[in-house]
Amino acid sequence: MRGELAGTILRAFLIAETLFSSLTMAQENRASKVPFYTFGTTLEEQEKQLKANPMLKRFDDSRKELAKDHHRPTYHYVSPEGIMNDPNGLCFWQGRWHLFYQGFPPEDPRVHWGHAVSTDLIHWRDLPYAIYPNPEDRVYSGTTFVEKNRVIAMYHGVGSGTMVATSTDPLLLNWTKLGNKPVIPIPKPGEQLPYNVFDPAIWKKGDQYYSVLAGRRPVGPGGKLVRALFLFRSPDLANWHYLHPFIENDGYGMVGDDGACPYFWPIGDQGKYILLHFSHMSGGKYLLGDYDQVHDKFIVTDGGNFNHGPMLPNGVHAPSAYPDGKGGINVIFNINEGKTDKTWGRIMTLPRLLTLDENGKLLMSPTGDIASLRSKKVTVAETTLPANQEIVLRAVSGNALEMHAVIDPKDSPTIELNVLRSPGKEEYTRILFYKNGGFWDRSEAKNVQYSAISIDNSTASTLEGVRSRVPETASVFIKDGELIDLRIFVDKSIVEVFVNGRQCVAVRMYPGRSDSQGVSIQAHGSGATLKSLEAWQMDNLFAKP
Repeated sequence: MRGELAGTILRAFLIAETLFSSLTMAQENRASKVPFYTFGTTLEEQEKQLKANPMLKRFDDSRKELAKDHHRPTYHYVSPEGIMNDPNGLCFWQGRWHLFYQGFPPEDPRVHWGHAVSTDLIHWRDLPYAIYPNPEDRVYSGTTFVEKNRVIAMYHGVGSGTMVATSTDPLLLNWTKLGNKPVIPIPKPGEQLPYNVFDPAIWKKGDQYYSVLAGRRPVGPGGKLVRALFLFRSPDLANWHYLHPFIENDGYGMVGDDGACPYFWPIGDQGKYILLHFSHMSGGKYLLGDYDQVHDKFIVTDGGNFNHGPMLPNGVHAPSAYPDGKGGINVIFNINEGKTDKTWGRIMTLPRLLTLDENGKLLMSPTGDIASLRSKKVTVAETTLPANQEIVLRAVSGNALEMHAVIDPKDSPTIELNVLRSPGKEEYTRILFYKNGGFWDRSEAKNVQYSAISIDNSTASTLEGVRSRVPETASVFIKDGELIDLRIFVDKSIVEVFVNGRQCVAVRMYPGRSDSQGVSIQAHGSGATLKSLEAWQMDNLFAKP
C-alpha cells in the first residue's frame, strides 16, 4: 500500500515537474531572439554608443537593399527592415519627436516596438528596437504619456494583457516594464469580464491616471457588436480599477466597428476633446465631443473618418497622435498595401495637424518641415481649362512630387487631375473634385451641401497581382465662390491629397511602368481655370551622403 502511495506521489511529482518545466520553457520561448542593447543615461553616451551600434548598421544595409524596389517611398517613413504595422506612442520628449511602430524583426518576426526620432516630424532617424516581447508574446498597439521626468508607454501585450513601461533617458532607448507583468491581465480561461482587454490609451486627471481599453459591446441593433471603450483609473500605474464604458451618444460609427488604437486628448480652445481610433472594419476614425469629468464620460457631438471605405486594400489604417502644444493634435497613420510583398509593405502617411474651426469642425493639413525636402521647382501659370479637354502639364513630371494647385471650378461639376500618368495613358491615378457632389448635411435645421474629393486607383497599374481600391471619396465643405486649394503629395506608391485644409484622402497604388510620371488636368462638362500650380521634386529622406 505504502509502495503504491509512494508511486502515486512520485508520478504526481513528475507530472508537476513536467508541467512546470513546460511552463518555464514557454516563458523562456517568449524572450526575443533580437539582439538587445543597454545604453547610457546621458545624450553624449547614447550618441557615442549609437555610432557603433550593430543594429543601426544592419538597418542601413537593409535600407540600401530595399531601396531597389521602385514602389518604395522616398519621403514617407517606412520601416528599415521587414514589414511594419501600426504607428504607436508618438510623443515629444526633450526637444525631439519619437515615433514607435509595430516592427517585425527578421530573426524573430513577432511584433516589437520599432523606434525613430525626429526634430521636425519629417526627417526620421532610425533607432534600435525599443520594447521587446516577454512576458507578453507580442508588443501590440498603445500610447505614451509624458511626465516631467519620464515617458510612460501603455500598450497591449498579446497573451498577457495591458502592459506599462517607462523610460527616462534622452533618446528613450532604455525601457523598464512595470513589475514585468500585465497591469490589467487578459481574462483567465472561462472568466467573463465586463470589459475587453485590448489597445489602451492613457492620460492623467489630477493625481489619478486614466486609461481606456478598446473593444466592442453587443448593444447595437439586434444585439450586434458596436464600438466601445472601457474606462479604468489608477493612482500608481500598477493598480487599475474598472469604472464603466466611456462613450455616450455615439452615433458616428458603423455596426461592426471597434475602437482599436485609441488616443484621447483635448483639442482647440472650445473645451472639446477628440478620440482618435481605428476600426478593423472601416479604418481610421475620430469622435469629437465633451468630457464630463464628474461622471468620467465622453459625450460625443461629432465624428468622421480618415479612411473612406473598407480597411483593405490600400487604405488609411491606425493613428498615433500627440498634441502640438498649441491646441492642435499631430497625427501619423500607417497605410495598407495593395500587393503581396513579404519584404516590406505598409508605410506611414505624412504627419497631419488636426485643429478645429470656429464652428468646431475638424480641420486637417500636412505638418512638419515638408518644405525642407523640396528641390527643383516648376511653376505653371494661370491656364484656361476648356470643357472636356485633357491638358497634359508637360513641365511637371515625377513620381516623388509635392504639388500645390489652386483651381476655379466655375460651373464645371468635376475637375480631374491625373498623376503617375504614362505617356500613352496605359497607367494613371485619378484625383477628382466633385463640386457640390458630396453629402447634404441634414443634421441641423440649416442644410449644407458638401463637395467631394476622390482618388481612383483602378487604372493606376498594369501589373498582375495589384489590387484596386473602391474609389476613396470624402465629402468636403467648399463655400460658394471659394477656390479649390489642393496640396498633393506623390511618393512612388502613395498619393495624399489635402483639400482647403478641411479634408484629406490617401491611397496606395503600384504603377508598373517607369514612365508613369506625368500630370494632366481636365474640366468636365464646363470650362474652368487653373489659377496656379507649383510643383517640387522631393528629396529622398533616406539617402545617405
